[in-house]
Order: sequence, then structure tokens, then C-alpha cells
Amino acid sequence: QVQLAESGGGTVQAGGSLTLSCVLSGRTFARHAMAWFRQGPGKEREFVAMIRWSGGNTYYADSVKGRFTISRDNAKNTVDLQMNTLKPEDTAVYYCAVASYPVVTYDDSTRYEYWGRGTQVTVSS
Repeated sequence: QVQLAESGGGTVQAGGSLTLSCVLSGRTFARHAMAWFRQGPGKEREFVAMIRWSGGNTYYADSVKGRFTISRDNAKNTVDLQMNTLKPEDTAVYYCAVASYPVVTYDDSTRYEYWGRGTQVTVSS
């Protein structure tokens, strides 16, 4: 079994910052990419950021580029999402996900096999 557990969500005022963390545990398998997605109220799940486990290449949604930073710690099996200059439209449940094979269409949620349960981020205006 593979488990992902997100933490770090909460309520913050617009312009503030939060850091989300995702811990990967369970059976050992080849990890090619880990990503963050989010789902706002009444919206579909959308891509936020992705990092390749080997090499560390990163990709971001246009809406968060320059404000969010994704990073990984190989030794700790964690992926973090540093979120700065938060806006009310960033309010959502944030999910981390992992793909065990190379991902080309990194913003396609169906490419990721394992998901966490999510952590709520609320940005007040």
C-alpha cells in the first residue's frame, strides 16, 4: 500500500503565506513525479505544480507561477508547496499525488495513481 498525507493547511489573510507538506509512505516503488492539485468550492480539480523526483524539474500552473514553489526531500520522502502572496481565489482543498511512471501531460490528474486526502486552505480577503 502507498499512503500520502498532506499537512499545513489553514486560514490565512490575503497576501499571506502557507507551506503545505506531503509525506509519502508505504511500499517502495519507483516515483517519477509528485504533484499538487487543488479543488475550490464549486470547481473541478485543477493542477497546481509538479516536480520530477529525479532531476527536480518543476512545472507550475500559470495562476500560481511566481508565487508558489514546489520542492522535494528525497531522504524524507516529502514534497512541499510553499505558497506566497496568497489570494482568495487560492482557497481550495489541496491534494498531493504521485506517479510511478514518467508523466508527460503533468497537468492531467488521471496520470497520477496515488492521492492524499487533501488539506484545506482558506484565504480571506
